Amino acid sequence: MSERIATSRFLNRFFYALVPILSWLLITFPLWFSPFHPAVVAYFIIAFDLYFFYKSLQTIFRAVISYKKTLAHIKINYTAKLKKAGKDKLVSHFVIIPNFKEPVYKLESTINSLVKNDYPGKNIYLVLACEERENDIKNKARALTAKFTNKFADVIRVYHPLLPHEAPGKASNQTYAAKIIDDYLNQHGIDPKSTLITICDADSYLPKNYFSYLTYEFLRDTGRQHHFYCAPVLLYNNFWKLPFFVRMQATLSSIVRLSLLEYKENLIQISTYSTNFWLLKQLNFWDVDIIPEDWHIYLQAFFRFGKLVRAIPLYTIINGDAVYSGNFLRTSANRYEQEKRWAWGVSDIGYSLKSFFSSPNIDPVLKIRKILYLMETHLMWPTSFFILTVSASIPPLVNPVFKRTVLGFLLPQLSGLILTSASLMIIIYVYLDIKLRQRVHQKTNVYALPLLLIQWYLLPLVSFLFSSLPALDAHTRILLGKKMQYKVTEKL
Repeated sequence: MSERIATSRFLNRFFYALVPILSWLLITFPLWFSPFHPAVVAYFIIAFDLYFFYKSLQTIFRAVISYKKTLAHIKINYTAKLKKAGKDKLVSHFVIIPNFKEPVYKLESTINSLVKNDYPGKNIYLVLACEERENDIKNKARALTAKFTNKFADVIRVYHPLLPHEAPGKASNQTYAAKIIDDYLNQHGIDPKSTLITICDADSYLPKNYFSYLTYEFLRDTGRQHHFYCAPVLLYNNFWKLPFFVRMQATLSSIVRLSLLEYKENLIQISTYSTNFWLLKQLNFWDVDIIPEDWHIYLQAFFRFGKLVRAIPLYTIINGDAVYSGNFLRTSANRYEQEKRWAWGVSDIGYSLKSFFSSPNIDPVLKIRKILYLMETHLMWPTSFFILTVSASIPPLVNPVFKRTVLGFLLPQLSGLILTSASLMIIIYVYLDIKLRQRVHQKTNVYALPLLLIQWYLLPLVSFLFSSLPALDAHTRILLGKKMQYKVTEKL
């Protein structure tokens, strides 16, 4: 029995450490393999550069398609379509806003975006998912309730008491709120299968057509009981307040999120999303001992229901805040912590590897494809900067003989040529950035255009400090068996 427990613990530890180990192996690969087989390292670097170029082209292509589809859907009056079909009151919407130490004005702005929605207000229920440990939270929640109580079918206040086995964060908060909603549905005779739950971050401003569009897609979706629904959360709401490096990150993140809508079976919802209550209850809601909850709840569903589970794209725009703490140093520190928290999602791979063996009813090929997609995403995150920028110079340095070969001479030049070609796509990034911000009323003055272009020369430094390094930090912490505490990202 003790040997079985020890083996189980070892496998569990290995599953969670696998990708962090691979990250460090890939980053250091040119150092420890070049003395023996520098040509292999050179071909690996060139192949990686070409793969990065391909992924960059793919991202731009998909982002442009998503943008064009978004423009088309903006013109559709989904409220009229629902009323014409007599289906405008068939679905109840419960909007959970998880919050902890959020400024009142920020919560009011988010709730106001719900009030302005074109879906009938009496079918929308506002759920203020508060943390009991926040000082004076009940007075804050009561004040918000008093202000908005006539704008919704009901306003439900929930105070989550953090339990010893729970991790602080959205997952445990939302599970507690969902259980309260479960009681509410039972008391009021509301059908769980006709109830949509929307997780709305405290700084996410839903577009006017969100609920009408969501309802229309839900009602015409034959597989709706097993589906999630998501629109891209673009980080433009406070764009011109941000230091330039955070603006660059906001632009990159926004365009990548837009492109994800075209990922078909690999689309997984991020941050703010919707699904039906029946599905959540089948999963016993969110696991309460994890930090990254959006991809995790998708994986919970996937390893329960397999190919039935999908994320359905909504071609509309949710506008959110990027990190901003009032000054350069605090904003930098908070941006780093936010990226590290996002990168902690690599723990989902350990969960998926364990679930692979405990879900014999799911097609193994389907499971392998899903896990490989997760691994690709989380391996590119911490490693790409190092492989793209410094790796090409390492083989000639550590192996002087290789430097005198044709391949050794050409390696830095070939790598530079591929990356220069990839950087030309920045022009399209800037164009999409400007067009997307116009849609959320963040205009670009003519005098700001030169800076918007020049700042991209610092992209390698920004990518290192606020993407690859915090991701590698998260991977290393998991590798060393350290825990991570959820920190609310400051957005003034």
